[in-house]
Amino acid sequence: MSKTRITVIPGDGIGPDIVASATRILDHIGCDFTYDYALAGLTALEKTGELIPQQTMDLIENNKIVLKGPLTTPVGKGFTSINVTLRKHFELYANVRPVQTFEGTKAHYSDIDIITVRENTEGMYSGQGQIIDDNRTIAEAKSVITRKGSERVIRYAYELARREGRKKVTALHKANILKTTSGLFLEVAREIAKEYPDIESSDMIVDAACMNLVMYPERFDVIVTTNLFGDITSDLCAGLVGGLGMAPGANIGEKVAVFEAVHGSAPDIAGKNIANPTSIVLASIQMLRHLAMHTQAEQILSALQKTIKQGDRVTQDLGGTGSTNEFTQAIIDHL
Repeated sequence: MSKTRITVIPGDGIGPDIVASATRILDHIGCDFTYDYALAGLTALEKTGELIPQQTMDLIENNKIVLKGPLTTPVGKGFTSINVTLRKHFELYANVRPVQTFEGTKAHYSDIDIITVRENTEGMYSGQGQIIDDNRTIAEAKSVITRKGSERVIRYAYELARREGRKKVTALHKANILKTTSGLFLEVAREIAKEYPDIESSDMIVDAACMNLVMYPERFDVIVTTNLFGDITSDLCAGLVGGLGMAPGANIGEKVAVFEAVHGSAPDIAGKNIANPTSIVLASIQMLRHLAMHTQAEQILSALQKTIKQGDRVTQDLGGTGSTNEFTQAIIDHL
């Protein structure tokens, strides 16, 4: 039986440090993956002159599974977001962002367990039709929502809820004002909800949802929404559990799946062995679940929970004095 090949993109800044942490844990638990390392981001630009070399795109196409560290897209200069490029090229239509409380963090809540499923390829966030006049006095952008795009991400959210034994799906929208785009998404959400009578369904205007997420987060289970709203609310949810360092992300398509740390590349601490690897470790757990390696996923999650609760070998942002390597070793010790 051939080994599963994983395309690994270490990324920029702290990316190589934290990705090495994740692969070290995966190797220790006996996942027996073959890693094909690939360049993207500023590191790729400096070495090849391209943000995403064709060789990287080919490896992603061939292997189908990607573990990715944070990437830096240069500001201005006509560069398109690397993440947006990957989502569009490989039709990674569902962005899945789970958050849960870990005992031992400085989070303000103790019982958070929410998954945000965000449409990943269309809507305002996709950047279509951006125009600004010569005098820079009027700027425009276009938001396009399709029935196909809405159906597939909403159905994905319900199937995810059913698969993981979740009780409720809440669709977020702004159909009271954006009557066409958000209106279509809401219409499709209510249609699909009828196909899943075993799951409680609700919908909520996005601004009210943000308020309720802060006041009553226990009322939410699975959230599904459009691209821009999902970008914002998933970060809000990360804040409920201690920040982006505690939140992973998966980008799921029909053929390719990319699992990533969702925080930035933090170039100011790159190479200093002090970065918190939790986000990419959680992303690797998402990857294992996607590959139906549930035993290994739960073992790593349990070891991570014990390490954070114990608290002495975690990184400074979690209140400890540990380095990235010491944090990683603590997880391995708990395995």
